[in-house]
Amino acid sequence: MADAKSPTHILQNEETLAAIMVRVKRAQGQLGGVVRMLEEGRSCDEIVTQMSAVSKAVHTAAFTLISASLEECIIEGRSDQKAVSEKLQKLFLSLA
Repeated sequence: MADAKSPTHILQNEETLAAIMVRVKRAQGQLGGVVRMLEEGRSCDEIVTQMSAVSKAVHTAAFTLISASLEECIIEGRSDQKAVSEKLQKLFLSLA
């Protein structure tokens, strides 16, 4: 949880939030599939392919969250817009 001095943004766009949640839930299901594949002794290439799909889904959800938050931050004209934008950019770079 962020401290009181740290600039934050909470995404307000319900449609974007719903799309992100769908993607994360899909990744959650895919990750469960990875566990089952490991338990079943499936091949390494099959498991890694599934892990790659999980990774892509999670990264896409994160990038979508960051870009939508940046857009809202700019549109809102917040007084701490620069600080929030810098924080979101750092989050973006942490995914790269």
